[in-house]
Amino acid sequence: MKKFLLPLFAIAALTACNDSEDNVNNQDINYSKLPQEFPFTTLATLNGVNVINGGFGSGATAHPTKKGEFYLITDRGPNVAYSNGIKILTPNFTPTIMHFKINADGNIEVIKYIKLKNPSGQPITGLPNPAGMGSTGEIAYAVDGSVLGTDNYGLDSESIVAAADGTFWVSDEYGPHIVHYNADGVELERISPIGVNTGTRKLPAVFAKRRPNRGMEGMCMTPDGKTLVGTMQSTMYVPTKTLATNKTLTRIVTFDLATGKTKQFLYKQDGGASDSVCEITPISNTEFLVIERDGNFGSAGGLKKVYRINIANASDVSGTDPAAVDGLKINGKALEECTWGEITTAGYQPVTKTLAVDLVAKIGYEHDKFEGIVYLGNNKLAVFNDDDFGVTDDGNGNPKTKILPKTGKQDKGTMYVVDIQ
Repeated sequence: MKKFLLPLFAIAALTACNDSEDNVNNQDINYSKLPQEFPFTTLATLNGVNVINGGFGSGATAHPTKKGEFYLITDRGPNVAYSNGIKILTPNFTPTIMHFKINADGNIEVIKYIKLKNPSGQPITGLPNPAGMGSTGEIAYAVDGSVLGTDNYGLDSESIVAAADGTFWVSDEYGPHIVHYNADGVELERISPIGVNTGTRKLPAVFAKRRPNRGMEGMCMTPDGKTLVGTMQSTMYVPTKTLATNKTLTRIVTFDLATGKTKQFLYKQDGGASDSVCEITPISNTEFLVIERDGNFGSAGGLKKVYRINIANASDVSGTDPAAVDGLKINGKALEECTWGEITTAGYQPVTKTLAVDLVAKIGYEHDKFEGIVYLGNNKLAVFNDDDFGVTDDGNGNPKTKILPKTGKQDKGTMYVVDIQ
């Protein structure tokens, strides 16, 4: 593949060892005005609470050819916990891609919004999928507590890849699905675990046992454009919620775009409150940066870290049967039932990881949901937060304004650029 067809992060990754090339790649982009909030307006006002048209930052990717241009994606829309599910605050909300650039004076300029659509070209919603099509068992409620329906093509979108051909790949927490969209946001293909009734190309069946709201939180494409790499947010319920006792084990899956072949690798989380692997961005075809975080605000003791990982010497733990609902087993036990000692004794190695940056220590990062990163080359990283549309749960199933404790202001999507090790 010729160099000019590679994504921006791929070009940066391929030249990362050459400082002069990296400097050329970034010298004309003015990041001096960052951090900077995105220009948001009000989406809705509910009981005096302003819901902003934000949410951009669940996932991030660079434009495939234009330096200084990026895409961000929302999740399913503004929501709060309620009963045995969630209240969808704006049921007709469509998960959306935002295309923006850093203009000549260093300010953020939104170019356009791309709403995601079903194969017929109709806007989708963030409502859950029905049984058999990726249902997590969550029930969606309206603000008044009435039960909402489902959407066959609904998406809890979490990560995005902008491909060299102008299309997008999006990962999701419902199925979990990997969905291919054209440049206008129309669905082309939906890749789901075996047993989920969508599409023809499949992920291994074990991925259907993701925890609700903890599905494929991160995804990227290798710089050669051949492989998608997805990260599960937390330990999956394999074989069941009760028996999945290794709370620091989560999985990475790779998907060969030409053949549909998959591989699986194990990732060891730090543990404790830091149990969310929230995004992945490539440095090379085998080396990546991943987010580990907790749910606390950075300015209130939160953990917000980025690790360099390498899958080159990690074991493929796919097993021999992709239709096996519990995946590979060790002495009759699923991987999530095994200790790391048992896994090592059986000859399986997780991906290697080293700390690249602690954002709280480095820049006093204050947001809670640190969910988007793009590697810019030259050991520079673009960082984005998910602001949850500026709202949070009041504990009684109602929205309240999401306030940053450090500033006392409503949380809004913000872009940072930081140096990493």
